[in-house]
Amino acid sequence: MDTISQNLLERSIDEFDRARAREYALLATLLSHSPDAELLSGLAGLSIDSSPIGLAHAALAEAARQATEESVAREYVALFGGVGGSTLLPYASHYLAGALYGRPLARLRETLQPLGVEKAPERIEPEDHASFLCEVMAGLIGGDISAPHGADRIFFEEHLASWIRRFFVDLEAAKSADFYRSVGILGRTFIDVETHAFTLSE
Repeated sequence: MDTISQNLLERSIDEFDRARAREYALLATLLSHSPDAELLSGLAGLSIDSSPIGLAHAALAEAARQATEESVAREYVALFGGVGGSTLLPYASHYLAGALYGRPLARLRETLQPLGVEKAPERIEPEDHASFLCEVMAGLIGGDISAPHGADRIFFEEHLASWIRRFFVDLEAAKSADFYRSVGILGRTFIDVETHAFTLSE
């Protein structure tokens, strides 16, 4: 048995990490494409509580109840479709280097290669897209990507911590955001929780 497999066996994935993986997977899905009617229905039934994440879930659930598949699809294009002044660019290279396909993307690819992670051929966005990074985090935390214990924290600190909260704040404040304002709220809140948790574990 190789070292990575042994590390995965020793690192049992508890309910807290499963919940973290689910949040990242949800953000990855919502940022990669607009939700269909089935997903909107599921979001409308999100469990909520009085925690910061629970309140963010409440906002997302309410937004899902008010939205339609068609309205959210139009909103997604307005926000991310590359047309109009309110368009957002959810890429690490944009936020950190001021241009697409910059050094942050090259660094990310250097990290992904030994993990055996590569972009699917049908995906046209570069790997430093926020949805792809959230998907990688979900895989690292949930065990779908083989990596040693603590790899999620290292990946977060190297490739998300310096910019992704700013992206979610921009999404929350975007003029054309309605449903996606609640996605921005959830993303910002979750990244704050993650950052605090990593600080406590130092």
